[in-house]
Amino acid sequence: METSLHRKLKELYAASPDCIEVVESKYRIDAIDHDGVIVEIQHSGLGAIRKKIKQLLDDDYYVRIVKPCLQSKLVATVDRETQSIIRQRKSPKKIRPIDIFRELIHFTQVYPHPQLTLELLFVDSVEFRVDTPRRGRRKQYTTLDVDLIRVPDPSEAIVLSSLSDLWDLLGRPKLPKRFDTQQLAEAIGEPRWFAQQIAYVLKSCGATKVCDKRGNAIVYRAA
Repeated sequence: METSLHRKLKELYAASPDCIEVVESKYRIDAIDHDGVIVEIQHSGLGAIRKKIKQLLDDDYYVRIVKPCLQSKLVATVDRETQSIIRQRKSPKKIRPIDIFRELIHFTQVYPHPQLTLELLFVDSVEFRVDTPRRGRRKQYTTLDVDLIRVPDPSEAIVLSSLSDLWDLLGRPKLPKRFDTQQLAEAIGEPRWFAQQIAYVLKSCGATKVCDKRGNAIVYRAA
């Protein structure tokens, strides 16, 4: 089921209504922008579109992946019969820019590429739910729709297109010339398990190289 949020973002980026849901390289494309660039709105993990994006790039297309990142979320529970809101609350869930590294783990065969940009678009959304309690079921609700609270400004998105952008996303941490994941974790203020994921992405993308081992710890240097 397509959400209102996804539909409105396609309309936001498309050059015209005729540039929505078109077919290129045997793939259905979300939109084509004013510069003729393919736009893919990707809510779920980047790994799910890895094959599709790689094929489009191999076919010499320019591609923009727009990743909606949750800035704020309102959860509204509606009455099944009247569709009126019976209660609502703010969700504590948010997505930080640095969290994209968790998805890049499954996308390093594609990113970076000179014809690809990955845009982190921060959105305020509302999720409409209806109660569906059922024994043994983890989710006691069904999502009816997800919509935008306000239309975001694409110019405010964080654009990732190079290895340098990855370092910018980390805040260009002060690291020794040779560092391990514990030093990376301390420099960026994140737990070591997350620093290990980031280190994997940096190495796989070509931003760092393995240069030594320190006990069981891999030692890296900037490429």
